[in-house]
Amino acid sequence: MTHDSSRHSPRGVAGLLSRRAFTLGLAGAGAALPMLATPEAFAQSASQPFDAWVRRFRARAKQRGISDEVYDRVFNGLKPDTRVYAQDRAQPEFTEEVWQYLNRRVSDWRIERGRQRLREYSGLFERIERDFGVERSVMLGYWGMESAYGDILSNVNAMPPVFPSLAALAWGEPRRRKYWEAELLNALVIVQRGWGSPSQMNGSWAGAMGHTQWMPEVWLNMGVDYDGDGRISPFGPPDDALAGTANYLVKRGKYRRGEPWGFEARLPMGFNTDLADNKTRRSLNDWSQMGLASVDGQSIAGLPDPARLWLPGGPGGPALLLLPNFYAVRSYNPSSNYALAVVHLGDRVMGYEGFRTPWPGGERALTLAEIQEIQRRLTALGFDTGGTDGRVGTITQRAVRAFQQKAGITPADGYAGLVVLNTLRRGI
Repeated sequence: MTHDSSRHSPRGVAGLLSRRAFTLGLAGAGAALPMLATPEAFAQSASQPFDAWVRRFRARAKQRGISDEVYDRVFNGLKPDTRVYAQDRAQPEFTEEVWQYLNRRVSDWRIERGRQRLREYSGLFERIERDFGVERSVMLGYWGMESAYGDILSNVNAMPPVFPSLAALAWGEPRRRKYWEAELLNALVIVQRGWGSPSQMNGSWAGAMGHTQWMPEVWLNMGVDYDGDGRISPFGPPDDALAGTANYLVKRGKYRRGEPWGFEARLPMGFNTDLADNKTRRSLNDWSQMGLASVDGQSIAGLPDPARLWLPGGPGGPALLLLPNFYAVRSYNPSSNYALAVVHLGDRVMGYEGFRTPWPGGERALTLAEIQEIQRRLTALGFDTGGTDGRVGTITQRAVRAFQQKAGITPADGYAGLVVLNTLRRGI
């Protein structure tokens, strides 16, 4: 499926505005956990020792059809990973402006890697577009955001076994215990069905797994055996993972075939930015009567499509008119920043430009070579960046922040930008 506007639904705005007008271009967090002094203190707040809880939980598993053999295979020797209790406290470790967030995630590395994946799996994306109606740009955005196109799946530090994590949460996290118990049971059902083994099921601290980071419930209920091997798996070839995510978007997100997700708009002088609340829905025709147009000046008059207006960077930055498919993408993770990152990354992979309007207080994104230079220089100074491939992950962010603190750079926010690069070059 191409991005020719003639391919879009007649009722969609893309048939009347150029595809370039919809070229935009952020990303979400996991479940929240309470703040506690230490993981050990949190675990001790559980009502019973872990071994006793495991014995009692067997009855719940039997009710879901889990055999004793499977239960024992999962839990024999299993130790709860109590580090999960601190994971949520670690999530806000880095505070990023919107432009920083985009620069880091929609990076040269992700764009180039995405283009390689697009060429490698063009046939798979064609099938998904035909069968589900979800554009390849969206699928590439999810894949790149969730697992760096599968590159991090073999990293046990980034993707540890999920059963120790889910068991710890189900046993010792009181605020959402019912949720974690349900997901642990779902994971057991996956093993019971033979779709995965405990040693294969690695993922995030919250139990999300595979190329597009499925929680067990999504694996069970939205998964698709798209490669026809008789089982559903988010690991290995990406066929099942991408098709299952497309299935999720259509069934739960109500994704609309052939329609864009939105576009960057041009605001008239003196526009009341209080109206850009990402909540109030008006037809594009109504927005047009208020003086809005596409960023490249195309009229949106007469278009009935419902849209919400959002200024993610505040007044003076890019203005986005968001259409229903943006919220379909957002259904995968309830964060507008996350959804924006997905669609912007996908569009950049497909060759479209970024935002026309500069970000207030922002700076350009570093090139791949510049990011690699930062990583090499930090490594030479004894700061562990986890590699020098140009992909900025948590380890590189921590190294950058440690360097910022040592060099007196404020804020010490972990952002690998021009200030850090220039300071490193000066040998400070």
